[in-house]
Amino acid sequence: MAEQNSVIAFYDERMLAHEPNIEVPFLPGRIDKRVRSLLSGLGVPWKYPEHPARLTAIRQLLDLEPLPGVTFEAGMVATREQLARVHTLSYLDSIYQLRGKNAWLDVDTTAVSPGSLEAAEIAAGTAIAAVEAVVEGRAESSFALVRPPGHHAEPVRARGFCLFNNVAVAAAHARAVLGCQRVLIIDWDAHHGNGTQDIFWADPDVLFFDIHRASPFYPGTGNLEEVGVGLGDGAIINVPLPADAGDAAYLKAFHEILVPAAEWFRPDLILVSAGFDPHSHDLALNVSYDGFSAMTGILQSLARRQCGGRLVFVLEGGYNLISLSRGVRSVLKVLAGDEPPEPGQRGLAEVEAAAAFHRSAFVAEEDTPSTPTDAGPDEPSGTP
Repeated sequence: MAEQNSVIAFYDERMLAHEPNIEVPFLPGRIDKRVRSLLSGLGVPWKYPEHPARLTAIRQLLDLEPLPGVTFEAGMVATREQLARVHTLSYLDSIYQLRGKNAWLDVDTTAVSPGSLEAAEIAAGTAIAAVEAVVEGRAESSFALVRPPGHHAEPVRARGFCLFNNVAVAAAHARAVLGCQRVLIIDWDAHHGNGTQDIFWADPDVLFFDIHRASPFYPGTGNLEEVGVGLGDGAIINVPLPADAGDAAYLKAFHEILVPAAEWFRPDLILVSAGFDPHSHDLALNVSYDGFSAMTGILQSLARRQCGGRLVFVLEGGYNLISLSRGVRSVLKVLAGDEPPEPGQRGLAEVEAAAAFHRSAFVAEEDTPSTPTDAGPDEPSGTP
């Protein structure tokens, strides 16, 4: 078993080569015309939101404010066989043909650049490497810092900036090669993980818990009634939330829905599709850094009770560079042994100290408690 609080963060610069640029010529076709018509209607300049700075901002913060116990390793390239466990061969054939090219893949503005296919293969392979590290006992937990993200990618198509479903590829590898029979996947990204749900829709050995902003927010799936089918009926758990939901709602869902479900399921491995767009800076929901820390603490405790601490995070969304990098660091800090703070309590001690400092200026003198004396019950106190 790995040493408690040992953490490996996986980071590979080759994933920075995924860099769609709408100013360069794309493959001509109906999708190109439709996307460009859509973008022209915005009336404001548009840049591809899923860009390399998402990863470099995280790495720069972790270099600037290093965390004891967190080490870094590079990723690896996923093979066709590994990808084919969750994607159809026809889809893989079609996407491999885009290697070295610029192309739009859907009207959700998912696109590829000349370096995108290798970056996506490395993103999926790095998620596998993060799982292998914890299953083999080299670390108690790990974090795959990857892009492009994956949870919108379906078996037959790319969607929502996602080419391959990284967390699904990692889960399938854990079951096929590493001896994990039951895998729990938690998705706390602001957007529903439609691709992950689709891949494991009828699978009783993967429990998928997704908490997200409710439809019609993109991608419009993840309703309460979507619970799986056949043998997998009940193995899909969706918790759709209103736009102003924050720490209290997330933690209530974790305590009252996720934890009991996980204890019933008894996973061999826990994976987290960790998006940081629920933070208020991304304008989707209102989760704080302390909220991310508290959720991590719950999952760490759950993993230690259920599966020897084996806990793997795989990066999904998050497009504000400050909240993305700070959010990742708040997760890694807890994984490395820091006690997660209680959300909503930050600053209370400072307010109490300020109140004590200022109180004498506005509390009336007669309200000040009198000083007790040694006078007896029948004797007047004070001087005659």
